[in-house]
Amino acid sequence: MGMRLRKAVETKRNFLINKLINEGIYKKNDIHLFEWTLTDLEEEYVKLSKTKQHEADTGDHPPCMIEHWAIH
Repeated sequence: MGMRLRKAVETKRNFLINKLINEGIYKKNDIHLFEWTLTDLEEEYVKLSKTKQHEADTGDHPPCMIEHWAIH
């Protein structure tokens, strides 16, 4: 059973790391994602998901610099 659990944890860690990298998150406080615990990865993923959901619900997106450059 130990090998199955280890494989499941590693699979979940890789999934979360790939999701965070796809969103442009590579490290935080100079600590790379691969150094994070599974709990840290899950917490960051949940935080990211909540932020994205809030933006989708409210239409409140962070400003894009390209839009600002085009206006000025």
